[in-house]
Amino acid sequence: MRIATWNVNSIRSRMDRVEAWVQRSGVDVLAIQETKCREDQFPFDRFEALGYEVAHHGLSQWNGVAIASRVGLDDVSRGFPGMPHWGEPAAEEARAIGATCNGVRLWSLYVPNGRHLTDPHMQYKLAWLEQLRVQTSAWAAGGEPFALMGDWNIAPHDEDVWSMEYYLDKSHVSPPERAAFQGVLDAGVTDVVRPHTEPGTFTYWDYQRLAFQKRRGMRIDFILASQALADRVRGAAIDREERKGTGASDHAPVVIEVADA
Repeated sequence: MRIATWNVNSIRSRMDRVEAWVQRSGVDVLAIQETKCREDQFPFDRFEALGYEVAHHGLSQWNGVAIASRVGLDDVSRGFPGMPHWGEPAAEEARAIGATCNGVRLWSLYVPNGRHLTDPHMQYKLAWLEQLRVQTSAWAAGGEPFALMGDWNIAPHDEDVWSMEYYLDKSHVSPPERAAFQGVLDAGVTDVVRPHTEPGTFTYWDYQRLAFQKRRGMRIDFILASQALADRVRGAAIDREERKGTGASDHAPVVIEVADA
């Protein structure tokens, strides 16, 4: 089974590219982030024409997550237990969706950005990750295969950004954010992509200042798997080529190959 995650940065703007990539890559399950649309705006019909069922969680033109699968799509959950809300009054955001695909529980996650170190959104981000850690521990205790996939908006190691000097006073690399990411790992999952990719391989490049052309990227998109699933991973890759060309997302797809149970 081939499983992938991709922040598409607007499914309606990128559907032609997503459609072409899905056909070219042959993925069985695709976790999608930043769909940026409501349920009634999502292109379900185009995925269905390709043989995929889709579960989508979208509330507005912001955020939005989905899972597209051609190997089954069961027990869909929109949000995880205790997931913090944002705003005054606090309201739900479309940042997490889970489904079981061919016996594997998969989550598509769009972790809050944090914005900058002193912004209230940073505290929201850390609270969101803490509750995810709590849930991850509970899921891992069950011993079932599962994965947390998506845009984490954290670069956990210095090698995951093009310049630590540039990012020292910015979000994504701060000690609290990195500690929160490590906390999720310690709860019972492992990064199953890093062992198969070179250090300094990025997944995101800003649209501004020719960041992609200058290789000024970040590694912030991850697939974290439980031991039961990690033992079945036979390969992984970051499809940097998909960041090239007109109309590309600012993120690249991340893919793993999973052996049958």
